[in-house]
Amino acid sequence: MASQQRPRRPVSGAPGARSARPVGAVTRGTTNPNRLRRMDRWIAAAHGGALRRTARATGRAVAVDLGYGAAPWTAVELLERLRTACPRAEVAGVEIDPERVAAARPYAREGLTFVRGGFEVPLPGGARPALIRAANVLRQYAEEEVPAAWARLTDRLGPEGLLVEGTCDEAGRRHVWVALGPEGPRTVTFAAHLATLDAPSDLAERLPKALIHRNVAGEPVRAFLRDFDRAWATAAPYAPLGARQRWIRTASALSADWPLADGPGRWRQGELTVAWPAVAPRGWVS
Repeated sequence: MASQQRPRRPVSGAPGARSARPVGAVTRGTTNPNRLRRMDRWIAAAHGGALRRTARATGRAVAVDLGYGAAPWTAVELLERLRTACPRAEVAGVEIDPERVAAARPYAREGLTFVRGGFEVPLPGGARPALIRAANVLRQYAEEEVPAAWARLTDRLGPEGLLVEGTCDEAGRRHVWVALGPEGPRTVTFAAHLATLDAPSDLAERLPKALIHRNVAGEPVRAFLRDFDRAWATAAPYAPLGARQRWIRTASALSADWPLADGPGRWRQGELTVAWPAVAPRGWVS
């Protein structure tokens, strides 16, 4: 929910606190069909089992598309993609701008609703979501506001719930996101359209707000991207076999020194996931 001209309501304060007004600020609203496909694909694979368990236990698994923007495409697509992993998945698109909510409501259907709200994530009956996806929401907030925003959002999660927060480019070809449970951040995933990738460090400009200003000497994420580029360069002989084979070889080499949380099955998708503690900002306190 990136700031424009209007004042921004702070996201600090007690994580469990409720507010009569939505918490946050209106984003620019930029969105495109298929922009979040890489994130959605990863969520369905990594979190599908938890969604199914939630659906078996409660009869439904509610996911939130927080700050979906000026058009509802990402919420519509999230429902379609989650239902490949969990047929009883439901999606609530949550937006702070009432005009955007009104414009999206004609697209509502079984399993898909649109409500006004912000970081407090209001759902009917106080339901706790099994998933909150917040893509390109914190991009223009201050770095020091991120922990409070994460705390608010993870506080809303149900059992086995997951928050996925990150940033991508307009076409969805470069994407980096953090996955968080109720206890805090767990992993960071780097995802790319490999055919257009010159080097893994091209993804640096899409680091989430918690990391983007830490891509400097002495910070773990800078060291990770440096080693990522070195492994990519070493894997250059595999380039004639295709960018995918080069990426897989790169990830395999990188795993010798960094705690990767995935394997070849995900690497083939142009993804690579590393444990959060390995790249967390220096001095980070969960």
